[in-house]
Amino acid sequence: MTDIEYDLVVRGQRVLTDEGIDPREVGISGGRIAAVEPLGAGLAGREVIELAEDETLIPGLVDSHVHVNEPGRTEWEGFASATKAAAAGGVTTIIDMPLNSIPPTVSVDALNVKRRSAETQSFVDVGFWGGAIPGNTGDLRPLHEEGVFGFKCFLLHSGVDEFPHLEIDELEKDLAEIASFDGLMIVHAEDSQAIDHAPSAEGAVYERFLHSRPRGAENVAIAGVIERARWTGARAHILHLSSSDALAMIASAKRDGVKLTVETCPHYLTLLAEEIPDGATAFKCCPPIREASNRELLWKGLEDGVIDCIVSDHSPSTVDLKDPEHGDFGVAWGGVASLQLGLPLIWTEARQRGIPLERVVEWMGRRPAELARLQRKGHLAPGYDADLAVFAADETFVVDAEKLHHKNHITPYQGKSLSGVVRRTFVRGTEVDFSEPKGQLLRRGSA
Repeated sequence: MTDIEYDLVVRGQRVLTDEGIDPREVGISGGRIAAVEPLGAGLAGREVIELAEDETLIPGLVDSHVHVNEPGRTEWEGFASATKAAAAGGVTTIIDMPLNSIPPTVSVDALNVKRRSAETQSFVDVGFWGGAIPGNTGDLRPLHEEGVFGFKCFLLHSGVDEFPHLEIDELEKDLAEIASFDGLMIVHAEDSQAIDHAPSAEGAVYERFLHSRPRGAENVAIAGVIERARWTGARAHILHLSSSDALAMIASAKRDGVKLTVETCPHYLTLLAEEIPDGATAFKCCPPIREASNRELLWKGLEDGVIDCIVSDHSPSTVDLKDPEHGDFGVAWGGVASLQLGLPLIWTEARQRGIPLERVVEWMGRRPAELARLQRKGHLAPGYDADLAVFAADETFVVDAEKLHHKNHITPYQGKSLSGVVRRTFVRGTEVDFSEPKGQLLRRGSA
């Protein structure tokens, strides 16, 4: 028994720390984890939570790829709805993409507009990516100094005209600039020329859409990113990898010392092109969901460490933009909304493969935190923020889009049975109550 009284103590048979899942007591003070002791240590707290036998205490997840879309397209999503969805899914930190908001986050002034939108609405902690577009090279360092976590660019049309893409020589120029202050460039890597030469996506046939975004478009673009990162010495990150063909060159680049990291997403790891019905535009995303054989190789890439992390690429829109009336893949918005569902989606698939919960939480928590250089996130350990989730790994549920916190209730996972329910979420030691937003805005270097 200690003489210290903590703000909160959580006790249970299953607490996931860096050493694995063990019986532990966790003491929390001032929003930080202050002590992790064996169960029975008798930590005293003003509030004490005893975990149920079927519950595991895990560090809160970090989702570094979220399109909140506010301001400008708040009808697609918004900080209140997005961060509620995050908390309900055990995600305690999100990093918001510089598009599809208006204005896009490509200058300090635009970043300040974004922050004002978020500061009173966020139920979890929120950081921001900046954007790299033609003509804003001079804005990159000021954005970095203002606390963005890195810069996103596209190598083909982004889908919105106010966020134009970089040509490969422009990418090299910006990488050189970013290398000068050890920033990070995160890249939507599909080659515009390869897409231009691919078949049209129009119509309701999913296979036709798949052929319109071939693996080769990813492979060529990723090769270009690797070489420019090699030449400039910059840190580069490949967003939402869907082509397993690229794994070999990614592994080779990493062995060569290129500063390269890679993510993939739940939809590429749980869905199959062969099972997508024609006209089912809820499944449309770019790059696309590919075949079963491709999915297996992505899982192997994760287990081998070639792919670093799993994030949502939560890219919602209004229901009408998905063109449900006609189911035309050439017209529908490309994006999957999955912020609330990521953990149960990946856990359901992982446990069938014999992959333990510890690996899943590493891929979805610690690794994204490392990518963004978040110093106090992603671990359940003394000194870290008390961002925690109570996870019932064996409880099952059926996805009902109407019950999700996402603003627009359309999902490719409708009716899917999943394992794993997040029962409680804590941000800095305070339980998210879904009525009073208490999340904080994060800046690079101070989070």
